[in-house]
Amino acid sequence: MVSAFGVSHPGTVRQTNEDTFLVQMELSLFLVADGMGGHAAGEIASRLAVESIGTFVERSHDTEDFSWPCGIDRALSFDGNRLRTSLYLANRRIFRLAEEHDEYVGMGSTVVGALIRQNRLIIGHVGDSRLYLWSAGILTPQTRDDTWAATLLAGSAEGDAAIASHPMKHVLTNVLGAREQAELHVSERELCDGDMLLLCSDGIHNVLDDRTLAEMMAPDCAVDVIADAMVAEALQRGARDNVTALVVRYSADTAHG
Repeated sequence: MVSAFGVSHPGTVRQTNEDTFLVQMELSLFLVADGMGGHAAGEIASRLAVESIGTFVERSHDTEDFSWPCGIDRALSFDGNRLRTSLYLANRRIFRLAEEHDEYVGMGSTVVGALIRQNRLIIGHVGDSRLYLWSAGILTPQTRDDTWAATLLAGSAEGDAAIASHPMKHVLTNVLGAREQAELHVSERELCDGDMLLLCSDGIHNVLDDRTLAEMMAPDCAVDVIADAMVAEALQRGARDNVTALVVRYSADTAHG
């Protein structure tokens, strides 16, 4: 069984919300996207990202009657390739829209997604929206930001603390729609009974550190309570960006397949 709840807020400064999230319980598909670009292009980009990914994952559910326009990654499962292909199609759709309309030049979107099949978790992401796994009381990030700082300091002795304080920690190197070919990150792992996921935009993780997030992922709280509390805490701390948190809890009993 899977339970999930997402909440989004424009933040304390911005008038519009360029974040978009999706909770698709029938598919066990969960997405958070953070758009960017002028003339409402960011809002459009994140919506297109979520729509494109959700449409392909739904269309390819329990059927083989579809094509693989970006080929097959043999290191991934069938469902891993489904999510990978959906990211590819989302990138192509946003890129083409920006090419066709001058007012959308420069538009793009980050995205992070989770697809759960039985006890298997498939993670896909582009950009700096994150997915965390809470398991046995320990919170660990499952994605690595596509930013200048993360790229420059990857594998360095300074570690995550240096990335967090780097002046270029917010400069993205990879988003959906900015280039004809985006770098797509897809990974897979097994879930254990009681595991929880947090999918969030940078409006959450730029304001709430990992320790705070771990403390808020209480196993005895409902997912809606946790998500609401995270957004409220980020706003209380003066979050200037859009703020989105989506919390998923996995139970091994009658898990979605």
